[in-house]
Amino acid sequence: MNAQFKRGIVELLVLKTVEERPRSSFEVIEVLSEAVDVNENTIYPILRRLSKQGYFDIEKDHSDIGAPRKVYTITKEGEERLAEFEREWETFLQNVLKILGGKRYG
Repeated sequence: MNAQFKRGIVELLVLKTVEERPRSSFEVIEVLSEAVDVNENTIYPILRRLSKQGYFDIEKDHSDIGAPRKVYTITKEGEERLAEFEREWETFLQNVLKILGGKRYG
C-alpha cells in the first residue's frame, strides 16, 4: 500500500481513537497496532502534526515513575476535521467498492 495513502488512513484512525477518550501516545499506538500494521515511528509524527494543527490539546499526566506522559484530547477543530475526514472516507470507499464489483458500502 502506498505510504502516503496509509498515513492518511492512520491519521483518520488516530483522530477517531482520541475522540473516544483522552489517550496517551502509548495508548494510541497500542489500540491502533491491534488493528493495523503501525508502530511508534508512524504514530508520533502524526500526533505532533495534529497537535500543531490544533486538533488535539495536550496535558501532562504526572506519574510516580518516570517522566510525565502526554495525554491527547480532541478539540472542537479536531472533531470537525474528523467528521469531514469520515465523510471523505465514506465517499471514497463507496466509489472504490462500486468499481470493484458494483458493491455498495454501508
